[in-house]
Amino acid sequence: MLTDIEIAQQAQMKNITEIAESIGISADEIEPYGHYKAKISDKVLDRLKDKPDGKLILVTAVNPTPAGEGKTTVSVGLGEAMAKIGKKAIVALREPSLGPVFGIKGGAAGGGYSQVMPMEDINLHFTGDMHAITAANNLMCAMLDNSIQQGNELQIDPRRVLVKRCLDINDRALRNIVCSLGGKLNGVPREDHFCITVASEVMAILCLAEDLFDLKQRLGNILVAYTYDGAPVYCKDLKANGAMTVLLKEAIKPNLVQTLENTPAIMHGGPFANIAHGCNSIRATKAALKLADYTVTEAGFGSDLGAEKFLDIKCRFAGLTPACIVLVATVRSMKYNGGVPKERLQEENLEALQKGSVNLGEHIENLKKYGVPVVVAINHFYADTEAEIAFVEQFCQEKGADFAVTKCFAEGGAGGTALAEKVVAACEQENHFHHLYPDEMPVYEKIETIAREIYGADGVNYTKEAKQAIDGFIALGADSMPVCMAKTQYSLSDNPQLLGRPKHFRITVTSASLSNGAGFIVCLAGNVMTMPGLSKSPSAFRIDVDENGNTVGLF
Repeated sequence: MLTDIEIAQQAQMKNITEIAESIGISADEIEPYGHYKAKISDKVLDRLKDKPDGKLILVTAVNPTPAGEGKTTVSVGLGEAMAKIGKKAIVALREPSLGPVFGIKGGAAGGGYSQVMPMEDINLHFTGDMHAITAANNLMCAMLDNSIQQGNELQIDPRRVLVKRCLDINDRALRNIVCSLGGKLNGVPREDHFCITVASEVMAILCLAEDLFDLKQRLGNILVAYTYDGAPVYCKDLKANGAMTVLLKEAIKPNLVQTLENTPAIMHGGPFANIAHGCNSIRATKAALKLADYTVTEAGFGSDLGAEKFLDIKCRFAGLTPACIVLVATVRSMKYNGGVPKERLQEENLEALQKGSVNLGEHIENLKKYGVPVVVAINHFYADTEAEIAFVEQFCQEKGADFAVTKCFAEGGAGGTALAEKVVAACEQENHFHHLYPDEMPVYEKIETIAREIYGADGVNYTKEAKQAIDGFIALGADSMPVCMAKTQYSLSDNPQLLGRPKHFRITVTSASLSNGAGFIVCLAGNVMTMPGLSKSPSAFRIDVDENGNTVGLF
C-alpha cells in the first residue's frame, strides 16, 4: 500500500470555492490561502447565527498504545461515510502541531484513504495559526520582562513569573532556562521556561473564545505573575492583550479544507489533550453545526483525557450537546492491554483479548455516565480474525454500546458506512447529556470526582506545592471553574505502566496552574512534560525533499 503522503499527492482536490459552495458559503465569504484552503469569514457565522444546529458527534478512543488506534482516521472516514449514505456532514478537527510531526507521534490529518487535504500544508505551516499563537504568547512574555526592566512599576516578583514562552517544536533544552544574562542592558536575570505552543494558555483561549472581543478580554485575564506582596498581575496590566489580539485577528478565523473524497473539513486550533483541553475551537464547531446536518469532531487521546475535557469544559462553555459519542478501539490495543508485546499483536490471542477488554469496558462505562449514546468503532487491521471481532462485538453488547467495524484507512468512506448507519441511528436515541460535576462544586471535589469516576482511582494526593497553588487560586475566585487534568495518556492512572483497568491506586497532583483567561484550573498528575523532547530517531530524520522538490517521508 502507498504511504500516506503518496496517497495525498495523488489526490484529486477540488478548488476551495467549490467546497465552500457545497455547504452554502459563497466565494466572497471565504479568504483563500491558495487553491485548496481558506479562512471562513466572520460574515458566515453572523449570517447563520439563528439557523438550527445539526447533530454533534464526538469521536474519542481508548488509551493509546504503541500500535496506534487511528482516531483521526476514523473521524475523517466517518465524515466521508456520511456522504456515502446521503447525509450532509462536515469534519471538524484540530490543526497538527509541528512537535509531533517532526517528533514521533505523527500528524493530525488522518491516514491512508481517510485524510484531510492538502496534507502537506496542514501538517506544516497551514495558514499560519500556530505561528500567530506563538508570536502572541511570546510578545506577552517579552512585555512582562520589559516591564521589569523599565522600572518594574507593577512590582512583579521575578521569582513568581507564571507565564512561559512557547515554541511549536519539541525541544527539551528549553524546558528550564536562565534568561537575561549578560549585564544590566539585557534585563533582570531569572529562571524561565518554555512550553510547546499547543500547551499554551493562548492556544486554549483561541479555541474557547466566542469572537474577537471575547478573545481580547480573555487574553487580558491571563494571570502572568505575582507582585512582591503576593498580589496577582494580569496580562491587561502589562497592556499586552490589545497587541496580542491584533496578532491573532486572522488566526481566530476557522480554516476550511477537504478530505480525500472532497467532504468539507474545518480545522482550527490544536491544544494537546494530555496537557491542555484537547479540542478544536468553539467557533469551528459552531460553524460546522450551522453548515451541515452532522458534525464529526474529535478530542485528543483517550476518553479519560480528551473526551472528559470536551464534555466538561468545551461543552460547558459553548452550550453544546453531543448527540452521539464514537469510541475508537482496536483488537490490537485490547491485546496490548492484555499483556501482548507490540511485535506479537498480529497473532490471534483470545485470552489476552479478554484480559485487555477491561480497558475498553472502563471507557464505555465512563462515557455512558454523561447520558449520551455510545457506539464503539473497531478500527480494523489486516491481522484481526473473525473470532476476535466476534468477541469484541459480544463484549460491547454486554456493555450496552452499539458496535461497528471500520476499514476507513484502506477503503475511505466506503469502509465506514456501517459505522455511519449506527451513528445516525444513535443520534435519534434518547439523550440525557449532563456534565460530570456542577459549576458550584468546590475545586477539590471536582478533582476527586474526575479521579474516582473517570480514572477509577481510590482518591487524590497533593504535593505541598500543588495544594498551596490551588488554595491561592481559590482565593482569587477560581473555585467555580472547571478542572483541566494533565496526566499520562497511556494509562487511566497517572502511571503509564499501569495498563488495562488499574485498581487500588491514588493519583498524585504534583503541581497546578490557573488558566484564568481560558477559564479553568490545570492540575498536573504524575510526571507530565509541557515541553516534549525528540526521540533518538525522530520523524525529522526521514522527512526530506526529492530531486523534483517534492516532500517525502511525511508519514
